Amino acid sequence: MADKTEKSAGKGADKSADKSADKSGAAKKAPAAAKRSTQAGPSGSSGKTGAAPKQGKAGAAAPVAPAAGVRPPAEKPAARPPYVPRLKQRYAEEVVPKLKKEFGIVNAMAVPRLEKISLNMGVGEAIQNIKILDDAVDEMAALAGQRPTVTRAQKSIAAFKLRAGMPIGCRVTLRGTRMWDFLDRFITTALPRVRDFRGVPAKSFDGRGNYTVGIRDHLIFLEIDYNKVEKPKGMNITIVTTAGNDERALYLLRELGMPFAR
Repeated sequence: MADKTEKSAGKGADKSADKSADKSGAAKKAPAAAKRSTQAGPSGSSGKTGAAPKQGKAGAAAPVAPAAGVRPPAEKPAARPPYVPRLKQRYAEEVVPKLKKEFGIVNAMAVPRLEKISLNMGVGEAIQNIKILDDAVDEMAALAGQRPTVTRAQKSIAAFKLRAGMPIGCRVTLRGTRMWDFLDRFITTALPRVRDFRGVPAKSFDGRGNYTVGIRDHLIFLEIDYNKVEKPKGMNITIVTTAGNDERALYLLRELGMPFAR
């Protein structure tokens, strides 16, 4: 009997011990599960606590209104139209139709037009004083809007104490917008400042539609400061066209406003 009592007591102790162990294991598992559920967030995915769910394309977020007292960004100004020289616009709108009608030109590419303008200034005094040439380069750059190139002697001349390679002048070639702007200033502001001006000669064409005029005093240009000039300088201005003959070139320049002598 005693043995049976001891065996039943041992079995009851074992069962109570197992139950207490199960309860302690469940208690340990509960905080871990609660911690995992907190980290998973409302969507069930792993991440930081309170992470907002991602919105799809259909549910895009509305734009945020600017805060009070904050100015909205200013709108960018409209782009300015490209600059077109006044004389070039006049050529396209008025001169081209007249040239087509006068000479019976059908193809628009065959209409005479300006190709380039070349300015050439000779400074013989630069042989003795090179500073005069430096001043001439600066003055031509001011009136042309482009840095000129220094020209040098091609051969030696003993009578003038000139050796080959010595700088004796400067020149510049204008095309495009600078060409149209220079011709406009030359016709409207420079030529009227010539003393006793009676028009430019109409016989200075070379037979192929190119026109050359000589200027004795470059002070007629407003870009030249009279107080900084030591000595007036002359220059040659050559207007190169695609006319091909003198008649068309004369008509072209006359319509552009060149004051030819009558």
